[in-house]
Amino acid sequence: MRKQPALGNPINVWFQRLIVACFLGGQVFWHLLQGRIHRRNTLTQMNIVGPESTSIALVTASFVGMVFTIQVAREFIYFGATTTVGGVLALALARELAPVLTAVVVTGRVGSAFAAEIGTMRVTEQIDALYMLKTDPIDYLVVPRVVACALMLPILDLLSLLVGMAGGLLIAYSLYDINPSVFLKSVQNFVELWDVFSSLIKSLIFGAVIAVIGCSWGLTTTGGAKGVGQSTTTAVVTSLLAVFILNFFLSWLMFQGTGDVSIE
Repeated sequence: MRKQPALGNPINVWFQRLIVACFLGGQVFWHLLQGRIHRRNTLTQMNIVGPESTSIALVTASFVGMVFTIQVAREFIYFGATTTVGGVLALALARELAPVLTAVVVTGRVGSAFAAEIGTMRVTEQIDALYMLKTDPIDYLVVPRVVACALMLPILDLLSLLVGMAGGLLIAYSLYDINPSVFLKSVQNFVELWDVFSSLIKSLIFGAVIAVIGCSWGLTTTGGAKGVGQSTTTAVVTSLLAVFILNFFLSWLMFQGTGDVSIE
């Protein structure tokens, strides 16, 4: 009788691959310190992560801004806090919604592609061919993807923030008759430079983590086409889990205290 695999094996394999991803992240950091960047590959990956992901990221951000305004504006108007609608939306987008949702979009579109592409290279022995050509796969494949995600995700985040605010302003004016000047004045009163800067920091970290996980799961792929599919799915799930966990700790570090919001 064939022995059935132990129930905990998939979890053990996942933890082993997560440890490998952590070591890969350290290797990438070390290679960056040494200036070992493949510029042509980096520019190619920046185009994939940035311009090719812009449309879906902005559409997502616009509808998130509109939905958030619909959910919040009516209640705030009921309590006589109409002048705070824009500021609350801006804070929510800058601190949480824009960086997290942009990371989710990039994970689904780019992180999965990294895992599938490098996983296919692994099972078809193209990675071994790079070693035969005396080319380090980390320099040639991983570092360009990590740099591209780390640089382009903050740009996508900033664009998503602006488009999300525009969507919220449109709904506030068209559905709730909130004057745009009141809306924008509220944004000015609530949002500080640190809120935007913290959003960019989050996006940079999320981008690096998404790329490292996608590349690591691709490099550790086994089992042919089926293994590529499994690696892609697991890489996306792991990246999303990492983004949400990191978001908690980054928010905890960045936004402790009672704040200093002034309402006029």
